[in-house]
Amino acid sequence: MENKSKYSACTSIIIGKKASIDGTIMIGRNEDAKASWPKHFVIRQRNEIINHFKSNDNDFEMDLPTTSARYTATPEWTDKFGVFEEAGINEFNVAMSATESAYSNVRVLAADPLVSTGITEEAMVTVVLPFISSAREGVKRLGEIIETHGTNESNGILFADDNEAWYLETAGGHYWVAQRIPDDSYAVVANQLSIQEIDFNDSEQFMFHADIKDFVDNNNLNPNPNSFNFRKIFGTNDASDSVYNTPRVWYGHRLFSPNGVSDESPESSELPFIIKPSRLLSVEDAQTYLSSHFQGTPYDPIGTGSEKEKHKYRPISLAKTQESHILQMNRIPANLHWLSLGVSAQSVYVPFYAGITDTPIRYQRGKQQYDSDSEYWNYKLAGVLIDAHLHQFSKPLADLQTSINIKMREMLKKADLGLPTRNNEQGAYFTEKSAEIAQYSSSRYQEFIKQVITESTDLSLLNFKTDANL
Repeated sequence: MENKSKYSACTSIIIGKKASIDGTIMIGRNEDAKASWPKHFVIRQRNEIINHFKSNDNDFEMDLPTTSARYTATPEWTDKFGVFEEAGINEFNVAMSATESAYSNVRVLAADPLVSTGITEEAMVTVVLPFISSAREGVKRLGEIIETHGTNESNGILFADDNEAWYLETAGGHYWVAQRIPDDSYAVVANQLSIQEIDFNDSEQFMFHADIKDFVDNNNLNPNPNSFNFRKIFGTNDASDSVYNTPRVWYGHRLFSPNGVSDESPESSELPFIIKPSRLLSVEDAQTYLSSHFQGTPYDPIGTGSEKEKHKYRPISLAKTQESHILQMNRIPANLHWLSLGVSAQSVYVPFYAGITDTPIRYQRGKQQYDSDSEYWNYKLAGVLIDAHLHQFSKPLADLQTSINIKMREMLKKADLGLPTRNNEQGAYFTEKSAEIAQYSSSRYQEFIKQVITESTDLSLLNFKTDANL
């Protein structure tokens, strides 16, 4: 059995409530690590998390509170290398997505090395999300864990509730900062430390390790002592950033703020972390971004650019995406965990009410080898078949995605209107309606797979135009 990559190379988006078309707050991320590595979607029930955690990924362990909240989660198909629950919404309507992998520079790591037994991505959701009742509380809890136990990675972590969204970044073995995303703004992040100027006097907008300024001063880490730019003090800025990371941020700005970023370059090291959109953004916009691969530019790997241009930058949606999610908060009448299994460009985002009590059984199945009873493999198979004949099937796939998205939203609107007023009836209702929507999308993809297989039988290279008289 092959181990999962040590780091996942993800892309994230955060949208404030006054930057969205419907007043919702959204945090979303592609989980990118390995092309064939199934994810499950489950409910961790109240008090299911035991009061001591020990990692299968490294020797990190810690005691936990004796009571835990119910939450949605997307763990690995195996916990041999760690649980990697990645994202979820708990019963107190707090959302968390962890993590966006990043890197600290050598000066920082020399002064505060990563801790081999420190917390890593695989554990963060499990030891934080069940025990918090607000996004701000999540930042505080994770920050204290990093300070106490250290971390073995540099990461970005997304939090949201019905009032605000936060982005927390770790650097070195013990240091961290977090910034509240302004309500009228958004941020896109791609495997870099991204937070810029820190205002240590504004506790409403920033949280941080109490000793971070002294650490920086004592180790001569700040290249510009007149300011405190977290990205420039702790982050990296090398050739891999300009080719692998910043183009994805540039593309998000190009999509959502074209009026204000016309002079931005895909390889710029000065792209802003916080930015205002040129228009109000919808959940469909967030899904479009996380499903994108530089469409409309020469850098699209399946576009019309030159071979050099098409492979110049790392796309946002790619074969190594295991799942993509958007956690939509402050939504009336209920929050949603949107989940796209497999490659988001070839899949669809299925909405699940945050208050569900169970997930469809197909979402709980799937190992590393293909399984027709697994929802992950259902969406993954469609992508694999389409990849073999992109020219023939890209348009039918796009038509299928549009049709499914329209119908799912119709079903969701109807379900919203029928929501029971009694709280004790809502869990079963959320579970039933979410399952119906998921089943609709699943069955449509299964029918599409049959169509693609059937039509592909005549697309072999071992073919020849046969004389009709023979």
